[in-house]
Amino acid sequence: MTLIANIIVALVALLHVYFLVLEMFLWNKTLGLKTFRMTPEKAEVTKVLAANQGLYNGFLAAGLVWGLSLGEEGVSIKLFFLGCVIVAGVYGAITVGRKILFIQAMPATVAFIFVLLS
Repeated sequence: MTLIANIIVALVALLHVYFLVLEMFLWNKTLGLKTFRMTPEKAEVTKVLAANQGLYNGFLAAGLVWGLSLGEEGVSIKLFFLGCVIVAGVYGAITVGRKILFIQAMPATVAFIFVLLS
C-alpha cells in the first residue's frame, strides 16, 4: 500500500511540475493560450501573475518530493503538502472553474487517502 501511495504522491508532484512549466514558461505560448483559453493580449498582461502562480506550484511539488525522500518519516510532510494542494484546488474550483477540482484537488485527495491508509 505504501508503494501505491508514493506513486500517486509522485504523480501529483509531477502534475505540479507540469503546472509550473505551463504557467512560468508556456503561459503566452501556443500551449498556454490553448490550455487557458486566452488571447495573446490577455496572456501578455497576466504573464507575471501566472509565473508567480507557477512558482507556488513548484513549491508544492518540491514539498511532495521532500516528503517522498524521507521515507516513513515523510508521511506528515506528504499529508501537509497534499492538504495544501487540496485547498488550492478547491479554492481554484470556486474562484476560477470547477474543472480545477478534478485536475488538482481530486488526485491530491486520492493520494492523501492512500498515504493515510499506508
